Amino acid sequence: MRPASHTTFVAPRPARVYHRAGRNGGNLAGMVTARELLVPALLLALVGCNQPEVRAPEVRPVRTVVVDPKPIEDDRSAIGEISPRQETDIAFRVAGKLVSRLVDVGAVVAAGQLLARLDEQDFLNNQRSARASVDSAEAVLTEAKAAEERQRQLLANGTTTRANYDASLKNLNAAQAQLEAARASYELASDQLRYAELHADFAGVVTAIGAEPGQIVSTGQMVVRLARPDDKDAVFSLPESAFREQPEQLPEIVVSLLSYPDISTVGVLREVSPVADPATRTYKVKVTLKDPPAQMRFGASVVGRLRAETAPVVVLPGSALFDRDGQPAVWRVDPAAGTVSLRPVIVSRYETDRVIIAGGLDKGDIVVTAGVNRLRENQPVRLEAGAGS
Repeated sequence: MRPASHTTFVAPRPARVYHRAGRNGGNLAGMVTARELLVPALLLALVGCNQPEVRAPEVRPVRTVVVDPKPIEDDRSAIGEISPRQETDIAFRVAGKLVSRLVDVGAVVAAGQLLARLDEQDFLNNQRSARASVDSAEAVLTEAKAAEERQRQLLANGTTTRANYDASLKNLNAAQAQLEAARASYELASDQLRYAELHADFAGVVTAIGAEPGQIVSTGQMVVRLARPDDKDAVFSLPESAFREQPEQLPEIVVSLLSYPDISTVGVLREVSPVADPATRTYKVKVTLKDPPAQMRFGASVVGRLRAETAPVVVLPGSALFDRDGQPAVWRVDPAAGTVSLRPVIVSRYETDRVIIAGGLDKGDIVVTAGVNRLRENQPVRLEAGAGS
């Protein structure tokens, strides 16, 4: 009986490629399997697929302007108010109780007009006491004069001593000094009684009140603030950037009412505060008005505008600025290379729709004015039709 038959599977051998050593044959050498040739070929194909495609640099169209520095009208403006050039705090020279105040804010007063009055009773009493002291001193002086005259006659007749006469003369001199002191006290009491009334030192307008009737006021405390009506200033608060350009001459400033621009006058810069306000960090500027119209009352809001031309500057639209590490810059076009580069600039001031450049650009430079945020260093650009002219 035959044994059960079975099938044996034999893995096929990989094909071999034979390279002949010579043209006429010879020993076979360098046998390489097909798998060893296929793997490197696949790797080369994969590496070729992963390599990025090299593209030409993108050329962006840009709008530009050609730099041409020129002086411009300095049309900066600021809002302020009308204030008196001379303003004085009127106060009592003595302390006391305020019994009446005869003026209010806005009152027009004449020179010497009565403004307020203190309670006069204590001052009257002091004056009466001083008057009595004067009368007493006059009586003592009269007696001393009579005694001195008698002693002088007795001394001449030889019926008295020199010592008695000297004593009478001494009493006379003391009585005269006592009378002078009494009269000075009386004058002081009379002055204090007069100081109980507050009068205007000059004609003006009352701009503030510092005390009310019934209040105890101290010496020197402001009761009425008085301003001269004809001397007026326009006062403005300006930031530090407004003083970057110092004019050679003080410019004229046109000042007009904020509510009625047709009502205006011309002023001259008179004073600039050397110290900034600690709260607002601005500087107070005072402009003296020439012949201000009557409508420009104290406290009115006004607008001040400069009447001057600046030094040659470059005016660019606000869209031309680019921020570089917190500093302003612009993109400058190199016409020869057709690329852009970033150029730092010095900004004189910012306005609503433009910026005034004080430095950093030269005449003839071409500056990009739109799309600055899409550019990079050495970016190829193309000037649009009409741009750069």
